[in-house]
Amino acid sequence: MMEVFDGIRTLLAVRRYQDRAVPETIIRNIVEAGRLTGSAMNLQPWHFVVVQDRDTLRKLGALARSGPYTAEAPLAIVVAIEKTGYAVSDASRAIHSMLLTAWSEGVGSNWVGFGGLERVNPLLGIPAKLEVLAILPFGYPADKIGRGKKNRKPLGAVAHRERYGQPFE
Repeated sequence: MMEVFDGIRTLLAVRRYQDRAVPETIIRNIVEAGRLTGSAMNLQPWHFVVVQDRDTLRKLGALARSGPYTAEAPLAIVVAIEKTGYAVSDASRAIHSMLLTAWSEGVGSNWVGFGGLERVNPLLGIPAKLEVLAILPFGYPADKIGRGKKNRKPLGAVAHRERYGQPFE
């Protein structure tokens, strides 16, 4: 298992997956990571639908404009939220916890969606009072990926000390 900072430093989006099942223990840990994430006022406004059925995964891939590759993943977790003030923020935190937990086990993912997923509700029996925020396809990366090779702005361009514009060195 990797250290937290290494996970953050090396986490990359994965959009192609091996035809290999993710073990149930890892799936459980991924979902638990989401469930255990902090939440404003402890409201926990999230629901996680774990999908492994091939036909349903294909349908999810067809519904997700930004993630047709979901159809090829061995697993997806659909994140639905209650429509409350902090739900998007809280669920985003939970999603990141799930992505990092998967990554620490060698399982890749990516955030699919963020709006435009209304047709997922009837497919998965999600009540209309909930909004599907994201689909997270998971699987072992099909391609060798360079862990940590990210194109990011330098720290000095985004971090400031005490006041905006004062370099963080």
